[in-house]
Amino acid sequence: MLATSLYYVILAIGWNLLAGYTGQFSLAHHTFAAIGAYTSALLVQYARVPILVGIALGVVLAAAIGYGLGTLCLRMRAIYLALATWAFAESVRLLVTVEYGITRGDLGLAAPFLFGTPRSTPYYYLFLGLALGAMLAAWAIVDSRIGAYMRAIRDDEEAAAVMGVDTFKWKRFVFATSAVFAAVAGGFQGHYLGLLSPTPMKFNEMAMVVVMVIVGGLRTFPGPILGAVFIEVLSELLRAWGEVRMVLFALLVIVVARAYPAGLVGIFRSAGGYLAARVPALAPVLAPRRLRD
Repeated sequence: MLATSLYYVILAIGWNLLAGYTGQFSLAHHTFAAIGAYTSALLVQYARVPILVGIALGVVLAAAIGYGLGTLCLRMRAIYLALATWAFAESVRLLVTVEYGITRGDLGLAAPFLFGTPRSTPYYYLFLGLALGAMLAAWAIVDSRIGAYMRAIRDDEEAAAVMGVDTFKWKRFVFATSAVFAAVAGGFQGHYLGLLSPTPMKFNEMAMVVVMVIVGGLRTFPGPILGAVFIEVLSELLRAWGEVRMVLFALLVIVVARAYPAGLVGIFRSAGGYLAARVPALAPVLAPRRLRD
């Protein structure tokens, strides 16, 4: 459960860069994870390349597709961008499903274990390292000049363009970067699960990522991290409820969006401010430097 939570942390961080910090609502993020996983598994199985080489090539392919898709779609706005990326995601899922001769469709495509074992312990440490790397990479982007461009595009794209920001260039850059985050997570996840199928390419998977980011705190740096772990643990606890979980998550999103738009991050900040006011000695601990949202 912890290894899977860290996998979702990487996905959520990548999507928050695109949707939270740049304001581009894509519904194809989970598909780039599948592209990374399937590319690596196919290359390892048919071309006999080493697993790490297969994962790296899957990341390169996802970045290239993300760059191309961004070129085609990022001149669209709001609902039109969401629909275009959703159509792309469904097209890829259907292609993987019907190509039994290559992808094995719903029968499942075997992906050799990275560590030669299905035991979770080594993969937990692997995903912990990957999640920390994703956090550092996202921090470097958001706290740089590029991050300032991203926030400017999100807040007022026309004003940013007037001020000289090449809005299309940086939107496409972030789109491709978020695809890289997803493909890295998907590639390693595929060689952890050992069997790939089109099921995780359904919209429910994308909905989970969206719920994680919104519940954790959209447009905040720690939000995707907190939200991914919280929702994955909650999902496991409610697994016996089946698809009813998604209804509960939808209600949770409505409550959070209505009561605490900053999500868990907003709740913790409010609690920290309350404690700091009540216990002045805790103020330096409860009010650390935080990244600009």
